[in-house]
Amino acid sequence: MAGLVVSLGQPAHAQSAPGERLVIHAGGVIAVPGEEPLGPSTIVIEGGRIAAIEAGHVERPAARTLDLKDRMVLPGLIDTHVHLSFSPETSLTAAAVDTPEDVALFAYANGRKTLEAGFTTVRDVGSDGYAIHALRDAVNDGSVIGPRIFLSGTSLSIVGGHGDMSGLNRKATEALYPYDYTGACTGAVECALRVREAAKYGADLIKVTATGGIMSQQARGLGQHLSDAELTSIVTTAHGLGLKVASHAHGSEGVAASVRAGVDSVEHGTYLDVPTAKEMAARGIWLVPTLGLLEDREKREASPAVRAKIAQARTVEGRNIRLGVQYKVKIAFGTDAGVSPHGQNARQFRHMVEQGPMTPMQALRSATVDAAVLLDQSERIGTLAVGKSADLIAVAGDPYADITLLEHVSTVVKDGKIVRHDPR
Repeated sequence: MAGLVVSLGQPAHAQSAPGERLVIHAGGVIAVPGEEPLGPSTIVIEGGRIAAIEAGHVERPAARTLDLKDRMVLPGLIDTHVHLSFSPETSLTAAAVDTPEDVALFAYANGRKTLEAGFTTVRDVGSDGYAIHALRDAVNDGSVIGPRIFLSGTSLSIVGGHGDMSGLNRKATEALYPYDYTGACTGAVECALRVREAAKYGADLIKVTATGGIMSQQARGLGQHLSDAELTSIVTTAHGLGLKVASHAHGSEGVAASVRAGVDSVEHGTYLDVPTAKEMAARGIWLVPTLGLLEDREKREASPAVRAKIAQARTVEGRNIRLGVQYKVKIAFGTDAGVSPHGQNARQFRHMVEQGPMTPMQALRSATVDAAVLLDQSERIGTLAVGKSADLIAVAGDPYADITLLEHVSTVVKDGKIVRHDPR
């Protein structure tokens, strides 16, 4: 597989032993993004959870100590829109070459890049097959090191829409991407079936492609694909099974249809308009704006259909987050890594500040406190507090003053284990 670089035998840079007590001396702590930082502090970690946060630098001779007196410590970051099983270099014909084992290792490598960039939790909203399920489970049981993963598995779409394969001849398409493999569905009954299948095989949420997509080969633009009846069936069935629904939606009609159906989050929302933004705010529906999605697109080979959609989307770039901020829509951080490069997730923070405009504090909160709410994980992650998972990062400065500091994370701790530490 192109771009696959994995070293399964290589330990984390400074991995701590299971069950070890870890004491962190921090120069400052943003325990709850959106609130004022704490001054010099001592964070005590036991059993993968935060046992204490104390003022000053308290010595505990029997414990391992991590010196971050010159760093600001904050919660591990959360990216709510990634695709670990592919990258910008993944070809249309990858399924003809790559085995499920290749995909699993590739997803593992991308997960490590993401984790070492400071993102301790991700929501994978579209990876074909079940390699991503295996990776999630291996991370959860401690077999491999990676970000905490919540996943949808294969996206649901119309036949030939975004999420279903187009661009190959019929024989190749049927061989590599059979109908039941892609998550395509037609009609309310079959769409409900696809939701139940996803739940049966371990999905944490449902991802639906309500409109066309920019980077897929289908040439039907960015308008609404799934009908209102199909979307309603998907949402009703998912909610009945206790699963949230994330809706990929670019065109304004598809965004509005997703909101009418009652999805939990709108992914992209490129052509979000004022009435729909107001409705999203009123109904508490989240926006995951995936800014920077069109960066460097011209440098990649693209078909005429894809180039046309890129040009179309550029005309409204940034409108989604501007309307979201203006009308107080709940916004969660999500990058579409996989379409954009893995490990560069933090580049989106600057776009949120420049295009929103959001304050650095708001942008950081979207990737911690707010993202944890979207994932229903606020009791576990998103802030630093006693009893929560010991997921934290460190940067050399104050991200409230300079959000780009998050592009240069020096230390990453997940579940109390040191994944990365660069004291320079």
